[in-house]
Amino acid sequence: MTQKACKLVIVTEKLLLKKIGKIIDEAGATGYTVVAAGGKGSRGVRSSGQPIVGDTFSNVKFEVLTPSRDMAVKISDDVATKFFDDYSGIAYICDVMEVLHAHRF
Repeated sequence: MTQKACKLVIVTEKLLLKKIGKIIDEAGATGYTVVAAGGKGSRGVRSSGQPIVGDTFSNVKFEVLTPSRDMAVKISDDVATKFFDDYSGIAYICDVMEVLHAHRF
């Protein structure tokens, strides 16, 4: 069974991990994936520019599948309003044409 969804991606500083996780949970999303992230942007180079595995990375990337664009926008707006003036970060939304083997998200 497949279904459509929106994918919200948030790349930001690791120290916001729990706070952003809480915003995602409170918005009603059923889960998210977090991976280490590194790279270069308007605020300079983070880590070595290369993602690494371990507890020493300074950036994280959240990926959240949401059943509606409205939920993805709400989460993104909440995160940006609360954190992006003081911390580095970016968020973007992608339409997902098909989620394979989707039971619930």
